[in-house]
Amino acid sequence: MTEKDFILSSYKNNLDEGKVSYKAPSNIALVKYWGKKENQIPANPSISFTLNACATTTTLSYRKLEEKGASFSFDLLFEGNKKDDFKPKIETFFERIEKYLPFLKEFHFTIETSNSFPHSSGIASSASGMSALALCLMEIQRKMNSNLSQEFFNKKASFLARLGSGSACRSIEGDIIQWGDHLMIDGSSDLYGIKYPFQVHDIFKNYHDTILLVDKGQKQVSSTVGHNLMHGHPYAEQRFDQAHKNLSKLKDVFSKGNVKDFIEIVESEALTLHGMMMTSLPYFVLMKPNTLRIINKIWSFRELTKANICFTLDAGANVHVLYPENEKKEIHQFIKNELVAYCENGQYICDRIGFGAKKL
Repeated sequence: MTEKDFILSSYKNNLDEGKVSYKAPSNIALVKYWGKKENQIPANPSISFTLNACATTTTLSYRKLEEKGASFSFDLLFEGNKKDDFKPKIETFFERIEKYLPFLKEFHFTIETSNSFPHSSGIASSASGMSALALCLMEIQRKMNSNLSQEFFNKKASFLARLGSGSACRSIEGDIIQWGDHLMIDGSSDLYGIKYPFQVHDIFKNYHDTILLVDKGQKQVSSTVGHNLMHGHPYAEQRFDQAHKNLSKLKDVFSKGNVKDFIEIVESEALTLHGMMMTSLPYFVLMKPNTLRIINKIWSFRELTKANICFTLDAGANVHVLYPENEKKEIHQFIKNELVAYCENGQYICDRIGFGAKKL
């Protein structure tokens, strides 16, 4: 599909007012997306586990205006309180998607949103937040044009979510989502995420992710700035090539249930992501001393017990500990005994692979 397929030219049904709610999950990338082109196009393909517990719930109320406005009309409430400092990001999002949803200036919207995870916990909420909002807007389009197929609905929701936050396009469906054009993956696209189309061994179908909250503070360098620093980065092309190769390797890893190679790819991707930050200009470090302590503890425990435990990192200090369902008892005990001490205020979140957003 191309961008033209998502342009909405006419509506069959008129709406006056209403309300719609969606709960959309966050996701954790296994092969990382870092660096983007114009219009939120990724510089390399990525793949992620959709999460279950870490999610954003958004209710979108809409009321038809007497006449179409010159600008967007909306209020934003986060966990019951007005959040005007969030409004510029929504304004930018609406500007990007108006071409595909031309009814945006015909309504006043009230956006009420909340997260299942603690605010300022260091978990990026842009993926879950933008995907939930995109789904609510698509639900309005469905009310206007009731003949939308579910496949088209999901693809356009992913397409719209991407224009708010790149990784949000991987939070519409589950359980494994791939985004970005890749030669080996039919149907892959830079425009939206797709369900991973190949065979996946049962061991990867109920994976756990315990998120260790090492640092809940504001990152000193935003992901947007970090992405832009990939332009002219001395190792950018090698990094993009590495992502393509790792995605190719995962086809065999997923189908055979090869957890050892999965661990190698996932940890290498996490460290490469932070290596690109540390070798950009200006360079920066988002890991904290306790991030490294946790990583070394995981490596020692894995060597000692042969447990199939590994880590991955987002663009921050927190550590995602990944492990299969059949080893959860021993590994969770290790996390409580050895790793929680390195979390800020002892905080961590137990999550697992999930199956996408839900209409409420």
